[in-house]
Amino acid sequence: MSFASETKNELTHLIVHPEHARAELSAMIRMNGAIGLQQGKIILNVQTENAAIARRIYVLAKEHFNAEGELLVRRKMKLKKNNVYIVRFKSKAGELLEALHIMDGLMINPHVDPHFKDDEELRRSYLRGAFLATGSMNHPESASYHLEIYSQQEEHNEDLLEMLNDCALNAKTIDRRQGHIIYLKEAEKIGDFLALIGATNARLTFENIRIVRDLRNSANRIVNCEVANLNKVAEASAKQIKNIKKIDEMMGLSQLPEKLQQIALARLKFPDANLTELGKHVEGGPISKSGVNHRLRKLNDIADQLEKR
Repeated sequence: MSFASETKNELTHLIVHPEHARAELSAMIRMNGAIGLQQGKIILNVQTENAAIARRIYVLAKEHFNAEGELLVRRKMKLKKNNVYIVRFKSKAGELLEALHIMDGLMINPHVDPHFKDDEELRRSYLRGAFLATGSMNHPESASYHLEIYSQQEEHNEDLLEMLNDCALNAKTIDRRQGHIIYLKEAEKIGDFLALIGATNARLTFENIRIVRDLRNSANRIVNCEVANLNKVAEASAKQIKNIKKIDEMMGLSQLPEKLQQIALARLKFPDANLTELGKHVEGGPISKSGVNHRLRKLNDIADQLEKR
């Protein structure tokens, strides 16, 4: 089971107040529902691939709105093996849609009702319903953090974006050919969203995995940095030793000033030492890192001048 599915299953077990059930159910039906007519009466089909979400819709509608639905199961066509679960409301479908502020008479309201949008607590429940309906997210151990919610209607997408950003989640949106996607990319904001909609266990799991992953990445960066520094020291040392040997062959180290002789002999004796360590091994030392670097540059300059002759 994916991390998103585990999160949704956790959310379907939350016990909610009737008004919060109204907000959550409104989002799920608005985003996954389809309205039709049968013998002059409105029927409502709500479709999902998650059995727990189908049960959630059925139970919330029955317990809080006395709307009797029926559960249907369909096998998806083509190569996909998942079942499709449909909650169908035949009787009182119109009353249910009006109670959820989705329809007003025969008109569909394209926007989230202000009753859900402006109330801080009801907003949480509506966003929970939206995630249950069309939300998805990467596993926190994957290459990147990503959570998204899909909406077919532009007006509804804009309302969701506003609701998320009223919660300081820095959500962004992108248009697709068949709809609109709101997404979160920041790990901290995804964790905040999970906490906001009541996915406490999922949030804790997400944060634990994220901390371990970040620590592992930090350790890798430190190791890579140390390896790069060691390689840099080795390359610089190899060049210095080559130049010292060139000076010795072409003019003799004894012809160098005493300080340069000392650093040259120290480098030959301690080829793997970094500048700080080398300064401790210089005869008459220790000398500072900058002092060692200055003398080694002098040796490199002398070697370059000898090669140009």
